[in-house]
Amino acid sequence: MITSKDNDKIKYIIKLQSKKYRDQFNKFVIYGDHAIEEALKQGFEMELYTSNPLKKGELISDELIKKVSLTETPTDCLAVVKKRPEQSYSNRILMLDNIQDPGNMGTLIRSAVGFGFTTVISSLNSVDYYHERTIRATQGNLLYANLIKAPLADRIKALKFMGYEIYVTALQGSVDLKTITPKDKCVLVLGNEGAGVSDDIMRLATKTIRVKTRDIESLNVAMAGSIIMYEWQV
Repeated sequence: MITSKDNDKIKYIIKLQSKKYRDQFNKFVIYGDHAIEEALKQGFEMELYTSNPLKKGELISDELIKKVSLTETPTDCLAVVKKRPEQSYSNRILMLDNIQDPGNMGTLIRSAVGFGFTTVISSLNSVDYYHERTIRATQGNLLYANLIKAPLADRIKALKFMGYEIYVTALQGSVDLKTITPKDKCVLVLGNEGAGVSDDIMRLATKTIRVKTRDIESLNVAMAGSIIMYEWQV
């Protein structure tokens, strides 16, 4: 059993709480039985740790598992998971331009998986997919998504060449999403919580769309994105 906070494996787990080291080692940490079960179902490579001798994994003390856990509710197991490489695009793609809130990111990933937008492409300046709050907000659905970080303009140009239509959300000069019947291959682009979609991405849009509302100017980005993906699911 690992009992020392100076153990190299414990130091490694703690390092993975930082995006810098998640990027460097290409790994992230998940907590709890549900997330681990979902990762196992999807065949992720992982290293298991637990304070429960009845569970699979390397044993660590209760004190240490509390130290390395970022969850609000104490857990007796965690896993260090290897990120998956980029996979083939789905026909429906969610694209995120400078999303900053981990909760919004997680909610959008969860909705994307639920409504068939299983490829998610976010800008390099968006919040990390593997932030603990993002993972928690996805309720394990992050493990079912094809998660890509890339310069968005370059990806949009390539996707257009592949026959995708690009729908960008905007408040001004846009049309009600209910008036649109998207092609089988389409990209939904959502923007920053305060500033919206950047001008260089807006210029690449096939159409600009909005969720029609009453008495309020706009919806939270996660709510608006979820509504559009629900309407456009196939």
